[in-house]
Amino acid sequence: MLSHHQIWEALDRLAERHELTPSGLARRAGLDPTSFNKSKRLSADGRLRWPSTESIAKVLDATGASMEQFLAFMRPDAGSLGQQEVAFPRQGGSIPLLGFAQAGAGGFFDDGGFPAGQGWDVVEFPAAPAQKAGVYALEVQGESMMPLYRDGDVLIVEPGAQVRRNDRVVVRTNEGEVMAKVLLRQSPRSIELLSLNPEHPNRTLELSDVAWIARIIWASQ
Repeated sequence: MLSHHQIWEALDRLAERHELTPSGLARRAGLDPTSFNKSKRLSADGRLRWPSTESIAKVLDATGASMEQFLAFMRPDAGSLGQQEVAFPRQGGSIPLLGFAQAGAGGFFDDGGFPAGQGWDVVEFPAAPAQKAGVYALEVQGESMMPLYRDGDVLIVEPGAQVRRNDRVVVRTNEGEVMAKVLLRQSPRSIELLSLNPEHPNRTLELSDVAWIARIIWASQ
C-alpha cells in the first residue's frame, strides 16, 4: 500500500530529476505554483493531504515520465534523484555507451528514452553520473555529422532534460530513426531541426512522430 510520504517523496524526486523545485514542477504541469509546497501536505487540523490523480497525471504529461518511472521514485533505495533500475551495471564514473547504428533497434530504450536492456558498453564520464541521473553515451559512426562531430566521437546525452532553442539534441522517431541535430524551433505540433552537416537537409517532424528528444550535454572530440 502506498503511503502519504511515498507519494510526496516521488513528486519531490521527480522535481529533482528535472532540476525543479516542487513549485517549479507544479508550474510546469499547469497547476497552482503552491500545489506541491510542503505547507500544503497537511491541513490546518493536521490531516494528511494527498495530491490528486489529476495532478499526478498532469505532472507525468509535463515531464514525459511514465507511471512506472514515477512508481520507481517511491522505492526506499531510489536515491535522491530517483535513479531507475536498469539491466546494465553502474560502475563509478562509467555510463552506458551505444553506437548510433544500434540505437534505432528495439530493446535499448524504455518509453521515456532512458537506456534499458542488454548490449550496452560503458565509457568514462568526466563528471559524477549521480549528479546527472539517467545519462548515457552514443558513439558517432560515419561522416553524417561532420564537421561538428567526427566518426568515433562520443556524445553524452541526458534524457528528461529540458530542451531549448539552439540546443544540440538527439531525436528518435517512432519508426526507429535516430539523429543528432540542433533544435531550431518547437511548436505544440512539430519541431524544426537543423542538420549538423550542411550536406544533409534540415528536418521538420510532427511531434506525434517523435518517440523522444534528449539534450546532448557533452561530446568527446
